[in-house]
Amino acid sequence: MGNSYAGQLKTTRFEEVLHNSIEASLRSNNLVPRPVFSQLYLEAEQQISSLEAGGRGDNEEEEEEEEEEEGSESSSPPTIYQMKPPPEGCCTTDGFCQAGKDLRLVSISNEQIEVPSGFLLVGAKSPNLPDHLLVCAVDKRFLPDDHGRNALLGFSGNCVGCGKKGFCYFTEFSNHINLKLTIQPKKQKHLKYYLIRNAQGILTKGSAICWKGAEFRSCQSSSSTCSNPLFQPPENSGSSVAVTNEPVLAAHPVIQAEMHQMASDHLPSTVCPPVYNGKDSPQQHSVKSNLSSMARPSVLGTLTNSGPPKKRHKGWSPESLSSNEAWNLQPSLQVTNRNKNDGGGGMLCLPHAAMVGPVSSPVMASGEPVSVPDNLLKIYKAKPVIFKGHGNFPYLCGNLNDVIVSPLLYTCYKNAQSLSRAYEQYGASTIQPISEEMQLLLTVYYLVQLASDQVPLIEDLEQIFMRSWRESHLSEIRQYQQAIPQAFPQVSGQITPVTSAQLPWLAGLAASSCNDSVHIIECNYSLAEGLSEMFKMLVEGKLVKTNYVVIICACRNRTIDSCIAVTGKYQARILSESMLSPAEYQKEVNYELVTWKVEALGAFFSTLCPDGDTEALLDKFHQENRAHISSSLSPSVNKSTALDVTGTAVCTSYNFERHQIRPFQLAVAQKLLSHICSIADSSTQNLDLGSFEKVDFLICVPPSEVTYQQTLFHLWHSGVLLELGLEKEHLTKQRVEQYVVKLDAEAQTKFKAFLQNSMQNPHTLFVLIHDHAHWDLVSAVHSLYPQSDPAVGLVDRLLNCREVKEAPNIVTLHVTSFPYALQTQHTRISPYNEIHWPSLYNNGADLYHENKKYYGLSEFIESTLSGHSLPLLRYDSSFEAMVMALGKRFPRLHSAVIRTFVLVQHYSAAMMAVCGLSQMKNYTTVETLEITQNLISSSRQCPSGHGLMVVLRIPCIPLAAVAYERLHHVRERLALEDHFEIILGNPNSGITVGKHFVEQLKIWQKIEDAEWRPQTYLELEGLPCILIFSGMDPQGESLPRSLRYCDLRLINSSCLVRTALEQELGLAAYFVSSEISMEKVVVNDVLESDPEKLSSTDNEDEETVTEGSASEKRSPVKRERSGSHDSAASSVSSKTSSTAFCTETPPLLATRGEVGKSPHQVFSSSTEEGVHNTERQRLKVEKDSKSAAKTAQASITSSSPSPFSSSSASSAPTHSSFVLQASQCSMTKASQQPPIVYLPKLVYDIVTSADSTGLPKSSSLLPYHSVMWASSFRPLMSKMMTCTEQSLYYRQWTVPKPIHMDYNNRNEGRMDTFHPRRLLLSGPPQIGKTGAYLQFLSILSRMLIRLTEVDVYDEAEINTDLKEESEQYYQQPEDAWPDLETLKKMPFDYTIHDPKYEDASLICSRIQNMNSEDRSANRKQEDLYMRRQTTRMRLSKYAAYNTYHHCEQCHQYMGFNPRYQLYESTLHAFAFSYSMLGEEIQLHFIIPKSKEHHFVFSHPGRQLESMRLPLVTDKSQDYIKSPTFTPTTGRHEHGLFNLYHAMDGASHLHILVVKEYEMAIYKKYWPNHIMLVLPSIFNSAGVGAAHFLIKELSYHNLELERNRQEELGIKPQDIWPFIVISDDSCVMWNAVEIDCSGDRKSEYTWAERNISLKQILQHIESTPNVTHYALIGMRKWSSKTKSGEIKEPFSCCHVHDFVMLNVDLTQNVQYNQNRFTCDDVDFNLRAHSAGLLICRFNRFSVMKKQIAVGGQRSFHIKSKVSDNPVSIAPAQYICAPDSKHTFLAAPAQLLLEKYLQYHSHRFFPLSLKNYSHPVLSVDCYLNLGPQIAVSYVSSRPHSLNVSYSGMIFSGLLLYLCDSFVVASFLKKFQFLKGATLYVICQDRNSLRQTVVRLELEDEWQFRLRDEFQTANAKEDKPLFFLTGRHI
Repeated sequence: MGNSYAGQLKTTRFEEVLHNSIEASLRSNNLVPRPVFSQLYLEAEQQISSLEAGGRGDNEEEEEEEEEEEGSESSSPPTIYQMKPPPEGCCTTDGFCQAGKDLRLVSISNEQIEVPSGFLLVGAKSPNLPDHLLVCAVDKRFLPDDHGRNALLGFSGNCVGCGKKGFCYFTEFSNHINLKLTIQPKKQKHLKYYLIRNAQGILTKGSAICWKGAEFRSCQSSSSTCSNPLFQPPENSGSSVAVTNEPVLAAHPVIQAEMHQMASDHLPSTVCPPVYNGKDSPQQHSVKSNLSSMARPSVLGTLTNSGPPKKRHKGWSPESLSSNEAWNLQPSLQVTNRNKNDGGGGMLCLPHAAMVGPVSSPVMASGEPVSVPDNLLKIYKAKPVIFKGHGNFPYLCGNLNDVIVSPLLYTCYKNAQSLSRAYEQYGASTIQPISEEMQLLLTVYYLVQLASDQVPLIEDLEQIFMRSWRESHLSEIRQYQQAIPQAFPQVSGQITPVTSAQLPWLAGLAASSCNDSVHIIECNYSLAEGLSEMFKMLVEGKLVKTNYVVIICACRNRTIDSCIAVTGKYQARILSESMLSPAEYQKEVNYELVTWKVEALGAFFSTLCPDGDTEALLDKFHQENRAHISSSLSPSVNKSTALDVTGTAVCTSYNFERHQIRPFQLAVAQKLLSHICSIADSSTQNLDLGSFEKVDFLICVPPSEVTYQQTLFHLWHSGVLLELGLEKEHLTKQRVEQYVVKLDAEAQTKFKAFLQNSMQNPHTLFVLIHDHAHWDLVSAVHSLYPQSDPAVGLVDRLLNCREVKEAPNIVTLHVTSFPYALQTQHTRISPYNEIHWPSLYNNGADLYHENKKYYGLSEFIESTLSGHSLPLLRYDSSFEAMVMALGKRFPRLHSAVIRTFVLVQHYSAAMMAVCGLSQMKNYTTVETLEITQNLISSSRQCPSGHGLMVVLRIPCIPLAAVAYERLHHVRERLALEDHFEIILGNPNSGITVGKHFVEQLKIWQKIEDAEWRPQTYLELEGLPCILIFSGMDPQGESLPRSLRYCDLRLINSSCLVRTALEQELGLAAYFVSSEISMEKVVVNDVLESDPEKLSSTDNEDEETVTEGSASEKRSPVKRERSGSHDSAASSVSSKTSSTAFCTETPPLLATRGEVGKSPHQVFSSSTEEGVHNTERQRLKVEKDSKSAAKTAQASITSSSPSPFSSSSASSAPTHSSFVLQASQCSMTKASQQPPIVYLPKLVYDIVTSADSTGLPKSSSLLPYHSVMWASSFRPLMSKMMTCTEQSLYYRQWTVPKPIHMDYNNRNEGRMDTFHPRRLLLSGPPQIGKTGAYLQFLSILSRMLIRLTEVDVYDEAEINTDLKEESEQYYQQPEDAWPDLETLKKMPFDYTIHDPKYEDASLICSRIQNMNSEDRSANRKQEDLYMRRQTTRMRLSKYAAYNTYHHCEQCHQYMGFNPRYQLYESTLHAFAFSYSMLGEEIQLHFIIPKSKEHHFVFSHPGRQLESMRLPLVTDKSQDYIKSPTFTPTTGRHEHGLFNLYHAMDGASHLHILVVKEYEMAIYKKYWPNHIMLVLPSIFNSAGVGAAHFLIKELSYHNLELERNRQEELGIKPQDIWPFIVISDDSCVMWNAVEIDCSGDRKSEYTWAERNISLKQILQHIESTPNVTHYALIGMRKWSSKTKSGEIKEPFSCCHVHDFVMLNVDLTQNVQYNQNRFTCDDVDFNLRAHSAGLLICRFNRFSVMKKQIAVGGQRSFHIKSKVSDNPVSIAPAQYICAPDSKHTFLAAPAQLLLEKYLQYHSHRFFPLSLKNYSHPVLSVDCYLNLGPQIAVSYVSSRPHSLNVSYSGMIFSGLLLYLCDSFVVASFLKKFQFLKGATLYVICQDRNSLRQTVVRLELEDEWQFRLRDEFQTANAKEDKPLFFLTGRHI
């Protein structure tokens, strides 16, 4: 029939069962109904047992039926209902019928609907529109009566939208009204409420339709006894506001003001109250185990679902779910989103949602309504807050404005049920979650132990559940056990399960000890009766002492139902106000102010005065004292003050700090820089630092005018803009403003300009600094108010835009003190890119030598601990008590309004009392009086009028304006305008300061600009003022050092979020001068040790809190205090203190006579602190007998009643008078002490209480309003956690809400979500982060410049004075190429001019004119070890680079292109024989695939045959003909092997020559370079071996190429014979351009410029007759080059570092493969002596970079025996043969060369500084040190030698002589008598043979002891040498 439910007219029990059986068979496909009689009798038995147990009478069949009906918990899957497709073209929109007419109640409630007789209007629920009722007209015969009976089987209804009538099947009707069901349509499921018209004629929701199921779901026994309803709902008052606001993720709680539209949807009709016959509502289903069986939602976010869950459980209420929330339940406790300060700290912080609209939780509401009494708020003076617990919650109706319902506790319970799942990732077995009974019992335990002024926190409850669960399953989770806090009730390890029957009794037992603060109500049937009872008790005043009412309904056969009502007025007010978002909070306060609801409060305060009218008293005072007040209050001058030249008193303590960098700021800047470098060094190529030439930046700050100006101020004075070269010297403010942007509506213009600038300047690195980065993290996509406020989501729109993400030259730096919101599971910042402020202290040691100590949150908390001096954090109990009392008196006013009015009244009364109206002293608190007294008197204590700042924090801007007007008015009436200023600090506007005070500031800061006005709070330094600091959040404003009191009593204490709390307390963060003079300490001691004389107004100030200051040394006994740090909590009560305040001490400005004349014109002097100090000092003296003598002495020395009194002369010793004066300046004292902070009691308790780990409780709060906990199952944070560990904790355990800008930053590959160029700098507030990041910009710029600059050697040529200055020039200066014939005529210049050989022996080619004194004067001993001169040069575009350079152009060249993988290179052996070595040489080439075209391979086996060589006749400009060889060692990172830019992209062949053991590392760093690997025997060889092998290989290759190409018809002489041998430090090349005018002898001009190596090589390669030159080189660059040196464009001289070598011509001249040093000089000399041409192009020069690693430095000489790296002096490099000398692990040749360099004078004593008699060196050049000259001679026949006729030598050096050296050759030379001989051979045998063969004994005398060897072991083949003397 399509109907799902049958109604029958007969009512007998038998027929009822029969009816049910028929119905079950009708709608069941797979379930055979049980026989009717067995149902009947089994049910009867069950009914009896249920009656005995007091439980419900649900029978088994009914349960099965319900499960089948509900589709929940069924063993068989529910039948899927296939809905008939709608007719084509019809409307399918939810809420509309198929004809397109609106059926929603909210839309048609005012329309007149025609209802046929016999029909009723009912509300149908659609699963897709849970917040709406659809209006239908249904025949009432098919609807049940009030008892749930007599409904006819079937259906008859009409559509009220289109008017279509006659629907006979509910299936058909449900299709027409677009219910879109997935299960069989049943009328009793969807027809829910009767609809009625109220008094205004508006159609509203009435009572629920009482379908028959209500009977079965109620206790059968109640039918006879409870036939009447439990209560009659009252008449609808019209203001029915749904307060069952149950926020779920992505939904906003329904706020009272916005709920009128919801009233009709959620409330049953109260006009026609239904009779339920004692039965529960049909919607009250059994919850059973569904709480634990529900699928646990993902912690990663919301799975939106447009309909109900696929599998509904019985606790799911179809009318309670919004469209996308059913599965949005987060395991988080803070289920919803909050704005700004909104916390999610617990019950206290019911979070706010992201969307305004009706929402509720999946806690099912039962149909039986509970009436909220009228005038509940008026009677009880508070709105109770009801937290839904387990099971079902009844409907509320009636006066819903006066009650608030929250699902937060339900969510907490639900999450606790899911605890065990969090362990599944660790592999733990499935463990039963904590039971519902135990949860509730633990909740009662928790509430019982709360103090009367405490508010419950969900975090605490979570940890209790966690601990209980862990302890009950300790054995299973032992391996995952962590430290659990001990602060909560102890739960035994073996927990006996608590049954539902025991629960009420156990809960009552637990509550029995709490003096009725927790009241337990036990219900028999439903929570409705308990709630009704509670409301009744509230109205009757029976719950006055009760803060919490726990209502439990526990039946034996079902799960428990529970809820907890917060009835404590204080707690309920806090909890209810915590449900308002900041915007709503401001809106509410504004509403109260605008509608004059506060008038009653104002009137109440105006009567708080002895005369009954405060204003009248003020007016009277104003009239009477107009003449007197100014004179008595004018800032007076102490007699003992410093005077300036004119005699005027001045204060010397004013020091307005400009920008200065502290050591730890520099350390942080360097950490930032190292992170930037690590990004650049990583292989991801995300940042190419080498491609940037300069730094630019933009600083984004919150839209606070003060913060904006403050940042401009710091930027201006830092000098960064000038240093970065962004601006010129004459900086204007308009120019500075270009670099700072305020994130307001106008920010986009500046930001677009920044982006455009970054795109136009790819070689500039742009740093985007997001300061105060936690301020606005609203997602631009999920922005709630995009139209109303364009600034919302601005950070997301700008900083996360695609242009910023993708720009390779933009680095984003987030800077914040509270980084928690940027440390979630979806963060964009890599944990490796976080920079945390370093700890200032480590194990008590000061890591950074600072003259100031930082006071932050931890230091403030530490000051509250016992044993410290006066606490810095305090609360005002008198103020809190008055607020609480007024809260009860004015329950409808927001507590922020009350608190503000109370505090303003206290300040007003305090000002009046200080001005002499002593009768007002009882109308303020001692704390406020102290603040006011010290503020007003502060300027009088300083000769210049410096004073204190008092910050009065009022977050709500309208309230701040009210406070400002009131205080301004009182100040004006008291004539205090010139004594202190009142400033309203509004984030949206600048600072307004009175003209008088502006003039004072200008004088103090020495400002002459007439138009100057203070624009930052820092510029108010020294100004006595009250700063009313407004705005919901501080936005990074810094406060001056004169801040003394930070009054935070008005901060929103209900929003307990870690960020919100810490940023409020961050206002007081402070640097305290740690340098306190000893005299000051002495004076303090004297003044404060006398308890009878403590009448100073600033006594409390003298109690210095600075660590290490007088306060800790003053008394041997530490001060002990109770846990309370209420300022009034002393032995004197608040009132007594106030009385003592004005009576004990005489006023400061007047004698007793003056008091008698004018009692109003004087200040009362001593504050409450003075009295308390007196009391404490008395106690201390009594306790500590050691203090007695000091006290007595102090009494004598300080006899003045008020040592700091302005008018009375101090009787302190005269030598201390100046110290007294300095200490009297309040500003000076303020800078040496952190400010005192007053907090609300609630915040104070949270901040100062710690958990078991020692961490403040505030740290465990939800970190930020737009994030939530990923799971309630999370470990506690630990006090030992570092900042990095805290970050990782939040990254694991928090997820952003949809409103957060990181919400959508999700990816399967987790690493992809991190932005590679985004960094986060976090540090405590006010510690100097701005200075640190400005310093970072500075050093980053310097580093980039440094990266684009290199240190190149800049040394003038040496020995230029030994050149022959010839008048004849062989070439024209402008000649491009040398002339071969001319060059042959030029004499060879033997003298070495390269400055790197400054320490080498001079080569003499003739008798030198220079005497010994000249040479030694030039070369001082210390010069030998001095660092060589370098200069900084900017890299040109033609430079050679090391491995750190990654530009896009040379990626392919470097092998970073994906096509050239590291493995794509091949190893090839290449062998050739060389007779001199007597063996075959085998070399290995590593050839990348991309370079194989340079080589020839054999076809069959791919064997390497040769390296291709071009022809001499080739003229192409596209490539370089000469292969370049670069020998290198130890410089795989720093060697300049990237010649791509130097060659200007031209094709070239470049081969690195490396040692075998370094092959792998060079291959790793240079994957696309060809490597020539030397044989392993050369692993310890020097550069001579590399040069030798390069040359021999090249010649062998030349022969192979000649043979190969000869077959192609090419002549052998046409093959290109040159190679280039280049050092690995050649960085740039230059050319000199000469401009000649006139003849060659005239003056000419020249200029040097950088050119590419390609140009130079192609120029040299195109030299005419180039193959006739053996060696071609160029100058070493020097800035000291003189024009004379380049006048001759070509020279015949030594060439070094970068040479073109003709391997054909030099075939018979070899490099010495044994040499380590000077091998190029040695080769040049032998090449010249062989008659070969050497040409140096003087127009070209090479720059050599200074590289600190590798090269010659890689050779370390150490002992072979011990591993001890002791440096060994060169004198130990040789020893006598067969001695026991320590052998050294170094090549023999190296030892010899080093020894001769430093100690050759031992062997050539006559040669020392004797340059006219050099040492004759045959066939070689060895460096004998700078003080010995040598002459080179070749023994080869036909060699070119200098004529040495007439020259007498002082020594002879024979090094490894070959057969060309014969005795006759040596006899040609003359030697001085006593000249020395030095013969070096490979072994002792060769040594003797050489002596004999050369007949040396004829002219030289030898002794046995003159034989030596290098200090090598025998296996290392030492060299042997013999010395002798000429006869």
